[in-house]
Amino acid sequence: MESKSLIDGNKSLKDVTDDIATLVETPPGLKWLAMLIGAKTVFVFYIFIIGIITFTGMGLMGVNHPIGWGTDIVTFVFWVGIGHAGTLISAVLYLFRQKWRTSIARSAEAMTVFAVATAGIFPIIHTGRPWLAYWLFPYPNQRGPLWVNFRSPLVWDVFAISTYATVSVVFWYVGMVPDMATLRDRATGIRRHIYGALSLGWRGRARDWSHYEIVYLILAGLSMPLVLSVHSIVSFDFAVSQLPGWHTTIFPPYFVAGAIFSGFAMVITLMTLVRIAIPRFKDYITINHMELMNKIIMTTGMIVGYAYASEFFIAWYSGSVYEGYAFVNRAVGPYWWAYWTMVTCNVLVPQIFWIKAMRRSIPVMFVVSIFVNIGMWFERYVITVTSLHRDFLPANWGMFKMTFYDFGVLIGSFGMFFTLFLLYIRTIPAIAIAEMKPMLSEINHQEDNHG
Repeated sequence: MESKSLIDGNKSLKDVTDDIATLVETPPGLKWLAMLIGAKTVFVFYIFIIGIITFTGMGLMGVNHPIGWGTDIVTFVFWVGIGHAGTLISAVLYLFRQKWRTSIARSAEAMTVFAVATAGIFPIIHTGRPWLAYWLFPYPNQRGPLWVNFRSPLVWDVFAISTYATVSVVFWYVGMVPDMATLRDRATGIRRHIYGALSLGWRGRARDWSHYEIVYLILAGLSMPLVLSVHSIVSFDFAVSQLPGWHTTIFPPYFVAGAIFSGFAMVITLMTLVRIAIPRFKDYITINHMELMNKIIMTTGMIVGYAYASEFFIAWYSGSVYEGYAFVNRAVGPYWWAYWTMVTCNVLVPQIFWIKAMRRSIPVMFVVSIFVNIGMWFERYVITVTSLHRDFLPANWGMFKMTFYDFGVLIGSFGMFFTLFLLYIRTIPAIAIAEMKPMLSEINHQEDNHG
């Protein structure tokens, strides 16, 4: 009876189609327009700030000597991490035949695409000369023998993020094809032609479903190793250096666990807002879905907490005075406030989910998800800034102070993300209609057998 708990209400197949498709077919309400205007205002501010930084230079941001990596890299790693939960929910849980993924998979996939798109801007800004960003791509060009440095982690990121984004977009789009055909059959005028083109000639024949399921399975299989590999490669940006606090082999699994942790927290944030903005979706995105995601947040939070503790142990066990000092400096040095904010938000706050009533409380899980993402941003801040500001030579020590432009780019990136997400839920079915209907048929079959 697991499936029964994942759809509330006595729904027919027509009800499923109407509930999900109507959101796309009807004009938006004032609540959605107000949210879109707010998000777009922040997005425009973001573009304006990026334009000023590009025109004037990176000196506007807090980067200095010795802290050459500032909030651009911190926020880049943060957004790449956010993008992990979508692929995990869609691909990995699909391969393991977890039915509870169905209601949230489409929005989680969209979150992945938009988060990776948001993340991809930051390395380009960080180069200081974004108009030369095409130099990062290895292709025959007018520069003759001058090629990219394949030993540079920045180049690794270009390959990893572009591959991840491409597979995620294709996986997301292929999953939408049957639903695009549904919207095509219900639409008229120009919308019918647009959805007709996007549905790729889908007719719902047995051959269509056979090809669809094969392609979807192959893409899920391709996506699964990407969940592990992409953030591992991002962690190599730090781990391949000799800097105390960065040069550690625990970073790849540590970063992957943290990415899943922050990604699921963002899914909780988005699904909570979707349930509030679209009340009829509460029948499909149920408390049971939210509770299962909260269990994953609690589990990955404990893995992250274990990683924090093991870093201190290894620093002590290594006998390296530089490594040991780097971690003591994180906890009690000038940036102690950032370290303990990270520990509180990522390790202590999620422990409230041991209580079932808290796992099933919408206000509690929403607040916890916000705390988790604050904590995960500070985790990247702690790793980047506290390791750089005091390295081997005291003569090189310095402090990092965020400027108005650091805050502007950080806040503005959320404007871009939420603008894309709000446009998505009004143009594409936010829940996979074609995947919900088999679940409903299974529920009805179980009820008939029970009767």
